[in-house]
Amino acid sequence: MATPKEDGAAIGIKDKVGYVSDPESQPKHEPIVELIDPVKERALVWKFDLRILPFLSIIYLCNALDKSNLSNAKTAGLEKSLGMVGEQYSQILTFFIIPYVLTSPFLSLAGRKFGVNRVLPLVVLAFGTCTLTTVGAYNFSGLFAIRWFLGMAESAVFPLVIYYQTLFYRRRELGRRLSIFYAAHSFASAFSGLLAYGVFHIEGGPLTPWRYLFLIEGTFTVLLGFFVLWYLPRSAEHCSFLNEEEKELARLRLITDSSSSAGVTDIEIRESLKVFAHPTTWVIMLIELCVGVPLNSVNLFLPQIVGRLGYGKVKTNLYTVAPAISGGVMLLILGFASDYTKLRFPFVAAGFAFTFIGMMIFVAIDFKSSLNTAYFATFMMNWGTFAPSVLLDVWYNNNTPHDGRRLLLTSCGIAFANLSGIIPLNIFRNKDAPKYIPALTTSAAFGATGFVLTCGLGVYMMWDNNRRDKRQGIKLKPGDVPTERLQDGPGCEEFRWMY
Repeated sequence: MATPKEDGAAIGIKDKVGYVSDPESQPKHEPIVELIDPVKERALVWKFDLRILPFLSIIYLCNALDKSNLSNAKTAGLEKSLGMVGEQYSQILTFFIIPYVLTSPFLSLAGRKFGVNRVLPLVVLAFGTCTLTTVGAYNFSGLFAIRWFLGMAESAVFPLVIYYQTLFYRRRELGRRLSIFYAAHSFASAFSGLLAYGVFHIEGGPLTPWRYLFLIEGTFTVLLGFFVLWYLPRSAEHCSFLNEEEKELARLRLITDSSSSAGVTDIEIRESLKVFAHPTTWVIMLIELCVGVPLNSVNLFLPQIVGRLGYGKVKTNLYTVAPAISGGVMLLILGFASDYTKLRFPFVAAGFAFTFIGMMIFVAIDFKSSLNTAYFATFMMNWGTFAPSVLLDVWYNNNTPHDGRRLLLTSCGIAFANLSGIIPLNIFRNKDAPKYIPALTTSAAFGATGFVLTCGLGVYMMWDNNRRDKRQGIKLKPGDVPTERLQDGPGCEEFRWMY
């Protein structure tokens, strides 16, 4: 019970940020006690889930379709139609990554300055247009140029969407939301195979079947871009579907458990670059490298991997559907479990383990006697490629309260993961078909390395939290201190890792 002071002010009155405002009434590191009504908060989050999350997922579904449809088109005679020879197909995929990596940080920072609600829809319109123009490609050079600009356009989609969600959701809510969002990627792989299965049955039309694939996907993407340009709000404080009380509640949620500042602010390059001064950033970059190799191996070459099972062109695309869907389902399971337990690294490590086991089974098995087991291994590959990518991004976003540092780290980390995609593009060689043993063993090795690095970083965070507790003489959890007070991240004494 609060005891009144001589001037009539009550001790222990909470300010609207959510922590005790009278420094004499509580210890220096008193855990945060929030003023937020849980019933009203659930209603607010439900509004975000219904109004924003579905359209972000659809955007990423289109992004994944427009990125991976080249693999489906390859099975339908793309190389023959364009007169491609030798390793030109691999070159197309390799050079796509270069503009992807170079452009991502700049477009991401533009999204912070001008608003994700403006930059993201323009990016969607750009990559949808590139997909449409692929219909008119008639040689290697034309396709090369289109894919170059496609790489530029798509580079910022994932980092912008991750950053955008941190403008609406708390740290402990981010895992399952990003899992739902990224599940669109795995479902897109399934839908891409299913769509290709249907489109490739078209006979006698003015276009070859693979061109219809790009026409359908590109048209839908362009229409989506125009819609979200009108629909998406700038931030939680600028939502037309919220009243003033809800907007204030949204702001309080962020500064207590998400960002060091609420809303969209100017770019602070010097402050943002400080994220690279901490050693854990470079460990995260190495883990991103380990994520990127198996992820790109499965994303870009799943039809070729499944093709080893001995099915025809049409059936091969159909048989990619179930493994891709199972990857999305596993991602949702791990994402929801991660938020429920408030743990990140064990579930990232689990994904790496699935990748390693699935690929090693596929390499070691005798297909003639164990065809079903081999097909099951493709499911495990998908289980282990999507979850590490998403939950790793959630993990370091949870531990980076400063908006600019968080966005820069996300854009560079995702770019680095995609840069590592050059490795599978150059190890999945036509001469190794249909087994692709060198490619699969290399991808499995990166999965194993990612597992070790993830566990090592998680153990370090646990040890560092314990060290900080002993030094300060109080046991704190990540949610005990408002993120508004943690702008310097690990440089703050009150900071605790969310591991």
